Amino acid sequence: MTTDTQRPRHGAAILRTALRRNIAAMVWGTLLMGLYQAGETAFPIALGLIVEHTMRDGRSLQALAVSIGALAVIITTVSLSWRFGMRILQKANTTEAHRWRVKVAACGLQPVARDVDLKSGEVLTIATEDADQTADIIEVVPLLISSLVAVLVAAVALGLADIRLGLLVIVGTVAILSILSVMSRRIGSSTQEQQARVARAGAKVADLITGLRPLHGFGGNHAAFRSYRKVSTEAKHQSITVAKVNGAYAGTALALNAVLAGAVTLTAGWLAFEGRINIGELVMAVGLAQFIMEPLKLFSEMPKYVMIARASAERMALVLSAPPVMTPGSERPTAGSDLEIDCVRHGTLVNLKLQVKAGEFVAIAPYQPRAAADLAAVLAMRVPPAAYEGAVRIGGRELADLSVEAVREHMLVNPYDGEIFAGTLRTNIDPSGTSRTVPDAVEASMLTDVVALHREGLDYGVRDRGANLSGGQRQRLSLARALAADTDVLVLHDPTTAVDAVTEQLIARNVAKLRRGRTTIVITSSPAFLDAADRVLVLDDGTITAEDTHRNLLANDEAYCLAVAR
Repeated sequence: MTTDTQRPRHGAAILRTALRRNIAAMVWGTLLMGLYQAGETAFPIALGLIVEHTMRDGRSLQALAVSIGALAVIITTVSLSWRFGMRILQKANTTEAHRWRVKVAACGLQPVARDVDLKSGEVLTIATEDADQTADIIEVVPLLISSLVAVLVAAVALGLADIRLGLLVIVGTVAILSILSVMSRRIGSSTQEQQARVARAGAKVADLITGLRPLHGFGGNHAAFRSYRKVSTEAKHQSITVAKVNGAYAGTALALNAVLAGAVTLTAGWLAFEGRINIGELVMAVGLAQFIMEPLKLFSEMPKYVMIARASAERMALVLSAPPVMTPGSERPTAGSDLEIDCVRHGTLVNLKLQVKAGEFVAIAPYQPRAAADLAAVLAMRVPPAAYEGAVRIGGRELADLSVEAVREHMLVNPYDGEIFAGTLRTNIDPSGTSRTVPDAVEASMLTDVVALHREGLDYGVRDRGANLSGGQRQRLSLARALAADTDVLVLHDPTTAVDAVTEQLIARNVAKLRRGRTTIVITSSPAFLDAADRVLVLDDGTITAEDTHRNLLANDEAYCLAVAR
């Protein structure tokens, strides 16, 4: 796990890191792009010299051939330097963006969540769009330097013709950059707010799609749509604001550049009319006034891209610098260990106390669904040990002293709404491709009929979130994945709520048979699983109120009979 000292805490640190590790590519890119800009600027200078030489020495085929050769060399230099310079910079840009995407994704996928107020959709936006815009700094700096080279070459060339022309270019460039730097700050702040709002809208629509079916079930879809529409409208208005600011910036930059180019042209014409510069120098000045528009435009746009890169880097720093919500231990649980919950208080759980011995098949019958969810969250370590009273122990060791990765390798808590990923049935059951129990897991979960339905069998394609599967098929696929993991302790939370009673009965028997000798806990009100368990613990009002076999509880506990009988 990355330590605090290794994580960049500010956007400026991220940008410095990106620049430092791409220094070689940037040096080569700067040299080639500087050569490109120098060649572009040299073209009108060469034309002016050719015109002046022709007018002074008259027509000469040899001079014409030399002139054409010089122009060909300049054009070739411009073409090749641009091609190879941009290739180097874009390769470095793409590679750097990939590095930051991987780093942000690694933070989001760590077993210990980070203490940051961002939803998964926002983290996704940061890992994609913001990573790309941050990496743009690798292209921005060389292009900024090369544009400066072009402006300086033009200023020196014009200064040699007449000092006033050179000073006009320098003073005009400084004035343009001063005006645009003020405007670029507004772009940076507006862009940062836009990215945040777009990310929130993306997170909202992801949540909406995930919960669309239950929303339709209780009629909450209209309220959810209105909520999304509000967030989306805010993002739209902010995007329009950013577009207006960018448009004003681009228009101002273009107008100022045109004014400077026009001023250079008019000044050169006036100087030629006064006889202070010759015709060749006039041609050079007019040509430079036209060619200088491109580097000036590029040069004036760079502050905007720097501010956008900085805004994106600051958003990445939100994720990368956020501390973990807990500091896990380093010990590992031993195989064949008991599971003990000792006086846990969290949410609806009140002084919850129970013990499951190694190899037992225990069912927990919750009378309140919220208590079942709270218990599953505590066992899955989605709740830091410091956030609840009491202790959860595996083999006598508290969860706080154990490595999160080691706990999850030892104990798998499978939620009732397990995610289904785009791929195949096989890759959903065995993502790592290393499980030896896939056939047994498919049979135990009664997924065999789904496999038999399709000619591809386990290689049948599954859409994102299991869109081409029914609710029961998705649930059995999630159960098969949990069984194929073959962990020492398996906790199942409502594994068959979308399955018919006959199939549920078969699944319960199969799971009990497959998991014989290994610890299995099923949090459910399913009579089939309750009957298959070695013993049943009744969870009522956040605590264990009864313990016996399912059939004894049915015979002797009226409340239990009413709660679980179907």
